[in-house]
Amino acid sequence: MASSLLTGLAKKVVLVTGSTSGIGRYAAVEFAKNGSRLALTGRRRDALIETAALCQQAGVSEECILRLEADLENVDECKKVVSKTVDKFGQLDVLVNAAGILTSGGIENLSLEDYDKQMNVNARALFVTTQEAVPHLKITKGNIVNVSSVTGLRAFPGVLSYCMSKGAVDQLTRCAALDLAEYGIRCNSVNPGVIVTSLHKSAGMNDEAYQKFLEHSKSTHALGRPGEAEEVAKAIVFLASNQLSGFTTGVTLSIDGGRGVMCPR
Repeated sequence: MASSLLTGLAKKVVLVTGSTSGIGRYAAVEFAKNGSRLALTGRRRDALIETAALCQQAGVSEECILRLEADLENVDECKKVVSKTVDKFGQLDVLVNAAGILTSGGIENLSLEDYDKQMNVNARALFVTTQEAVPHLKITKGNIVNVSSVTGLRAFPGVLSYCMSKGAVDQLTRCAALDLAEYGIRCNSVNPGVIVTSLHKSAGMNDEAYQKFLEHSKSTHALGRPGEAEEVAKAIVFLASNQLSGFTTGVTLSIDGGRGVMCPR
């Protein structure tokens, strides 16, 4: 656990929502490498077990991992994952809000039902979970890292509610950073570009369309490729570490290969 000496995250209690896949899963593993105690949340029990196993392989013992099966579209379950984390470990040091979904649709064809689901999962759940976590983070002078997107900073066609939800995440990040600074709580977000995860397939893209999308991403990212979840996870650990980023709050950190500063057609 040499890396924990650099981050100061050993024994810290970290709650990672959406830890069953993608960025959330890789973030959990990175915290495990740094010796953190982990509360893992997700909707699928089998995927939670897989993530927990990966965290154990990274160096965290089984008793230092809590698996919480939860659907964060349900407000009560947002509250439950926080309370159960504190019941298990007695404290909360870091909240990573990584749970999220992607819903396609523009202004003409997006249904109200899909809009509500998108906003409930990506914005309301994050708000409720954060609000529940704050009293515990005050005690530890902990911090919050939100997983946003380049779509929170830039507009894209055909994903209206996703862009809106991530814009809300960015404003929550900035506003909460100001509200909580007096308690020593920091709040930041990472804003990835296209990252190779299951997100787009879960939104309905078939294999062929997804491969074309990834190929197209080579031209829409200045570095000429989509990103990897592990690259975002390392940035999350950076923001969560008081040793590495103790004077950083209210930041929306682009991990996007330059996509946010390009104007690709």
